[in-house]
Amino acid sequence: MNRRMFNVNLLSALALTALPGAQSSAALRVNGLRLNTHLQELSAFGSNPQGGVSRLAFSAADLQGRQYAMKLMREAQLEVSIDRAGNLIGRRAGGDTRLPPLALGSHIDSVPEGGNYDGDVGALGAIEVAQTLAETHTTLRHALEVIIFQDEEGGTSGSHALVAGLTDAQLKLTTNSGKTVRDGIKFIGGDPDKLSQALRQRGDLAAYMELHIEQGGILYGEKIDIGVVEGIVGIHQWEVTITGFANHAGTTPMNQRRDAMLAAAKFIVAVNRIVTSTAGRQVGTVGKLQAQPGAYNVIPGKVVLGLELRDLATAKIQSLFQTIQAEAEQIAKESGTTFSFQQTFTNLPAPTDLRLRKVIDATAQQLGFTTKTLPSGAGHDAQEIAAIAPVGMIFIPSVDGISHSPREFSRPEDITNGANVLLHALMKLDGMDLR
Repeated sequence: MNRRMFNVNLLSALALTALPGAQSSAALRVNGLRLNTHLQELSAFGSNPQGGVSRLAFSAADLQGRQYAMKLMREAQLEVSIDRAGNLIGRRAGGDTRLPPLALGSHIDSVPEGGNYDGDVGALGAIEVAQTLAETHTTLRHALEVIIFQDEEGGTSGSHALVAGLTDAQLKLTTNSGKTVRDGIKFIGGDPDKLSQALRQRGDLAAYMELHIEQGGILYGEKIDIGVVEGIVGIHQWEVTITGFANHAGTTPMNQRRDAMLAAAKFIVAVNRIVTSTAGRQVGTVGKLQAQPGAYNVIPGKVVLGLELRDLATAKIQSLFQTIQAEAEQIAKESGTTFSFQQTFTNLPAPTDLRLRKVIDATAQQLGFTTKTLPSGAGHDAQEIAAIAPVGMIFIPSVDGISHSPREFSRPEDITNGANVLLHALMKLDGMDLR
């Protein structure tokens, strides 16, 4: 049986629904059957033959998915609105109007030919938490905001707009759906000419938590229930241009060549060696390669490649880059080529808040789950929100570590476990002074 097939018997066993009335807060549980059913229903919007989803930000499928999410928000008794940046916001009033809201959320847009869990688990898990509070008549001291950010996969433009706004250049960028960010925001109900009205300042949110699939294989491989995210890595990218000399491949002796592709090959090997020989959890990738003129019978005179380094510490990234750059200079001398580096993207590391990490870890263990502290190697909306509020992230296992693929899968019981940790961590945070 396909592992994505909906298993009613299994999910029924997970459906520990909290009933209205006399239950103590410690006994509250989300409805696992309902949450996993909602995930299955959301997967219909933008579904593809490979079994995954292509729900690109600002596409028709994205709009349909957002409409479905708004329906779920209303069923959870949230007051639903769309901010000027196009983010969906569901609000539940709290008992003390003097306190800033606590926020939960994620995204529901996907990469092309993506999976049905990346972003979706956190977005619908947050709605499920709100519905559990509503049907058990549980009122928090803080107001609760459930936020579904637009266009996370295209560069976290929704969450970035919320904390920093978007420049004209950013609004002109073309997204995976073919629309510019400006036109996309209009398409989903925002107003790109009034983005300042969507801005939040430090202190506007008491804290933000995001439930997410790990997108890697550590938790699944080690049979750990819950990941406590210590931070979201910084990402630095460079376009590297290697210039040699294009010449006839048949008539130029091997010892007279200035082969840019050969220099590129040595550089790629050097990147891997430098990154793996340094202690730590950093990663380095060369994921783009273009040779010019690109013919069988011409020695490549120019190669353009993409270098990316990720780590929780900016200083580590900078140190690795300096070592890589020095190695490139040596390769250039030996090969008769030149190297130039142009930094094209920088996203600073975002450590999660220590208090939230402790709450998430303690909550998971009290619920009987095993935990592991680990970094997030992928970017998330929480990385943007960290600029204005304390953030925390909860990971659940990804089977075989697969993500951004139709084969992406997280088990129903893991999804339910993560949502219960989210629920009880929220309730603990509600009783804390987070100033």
